[in-house]
Amino acid sequence: MLAKRIIPCLDVSRGRVVKGVKFVNLRDTGDPIEMALVYDRAGADELMVLDIAASDGDRGSFVNKIQKITNKISIPLAVGGGIKKLKDAEQLFSVGTDKFVLGSGAYHNPGLIEKIADKYGPERLVVSIDARHKAPELWEVYTQGGQRSTGLNVIKWASEVESRGAGEILLTSMDRDGTKNGYDLTLTSSVREAVNIPVIASGGAGGLNHFLEALTIGRADAVLAASTFHYGEYTIEEIKGYLKNHGVVVRGESINPGG
Repeated sequence: MLAKRIIPCLDVSRGRVVKGVKFVNLRDTGDPIEMALVYDRAGADELMVLDIAASDGDRGSFVNKIQKITNKISIPLAVGGGIKKLKDAEQLFSVGTDKFVLGSGAYHNPGLIEKIADKYGPERLVVSIDARHKAPELWEVYTQGGQRSTGLNVIKWASEVESRGAGEILLTSMDRDGTKNGYDLTLTSSVREAVNIPVIASGGAGGLNHFLEALTIGRADAVLAASTFHYGEYTIEEIKGYLKNHGVVVRGESINPGG
């Protein structure tokens, strides 16, 4: 059995980490560089940083922050937001990014998935899918930070991005995001059933049992969370201990809680 991963996520807007509920009412939660270092020391398996504003005018500042983060942490770093062409991925790779996260850019330019996968390998490419529940067993893909409906079926899109070369899917339930009511297990398991690449469950973490359910009932390969970590409700060490006690194989035994 492959070890499951615990991934904190930093949503960055105008140089600061923010968090909201269902993609709205964003609150400032801290400096991305300082928070990245904390999660590196806390035993996170990976870190994801998403530029949710992704404005061209602020791109240079965001890339500079990514370089500062990669200089300070040792865990793999996945970066997304504003990747619209191969050159954007090349720029992030040049400052130490380990994985690229494509969201709206993948939807508007599906060929970009193939270009990045061909150049850097599928293992470096995560496609982010923001899903909103529409009917029983039916979820729709949203883009532009959850602002734009596409009319596209999530299951169909997940299968397509896999066929185009994505190595992993970040699957976010917009309905559960920030609610702390638990991951959408039906959504997660449905996508996991449809593809052969790893699926990262996102949206809704609030209790230790939620992480366990996403990895067992939802069959996710990794769990991503933000507010649960940002607000100190649970540490990564506590979550890994809980999962291990319930028979889930997790990465890493060595955790340095020091600062």
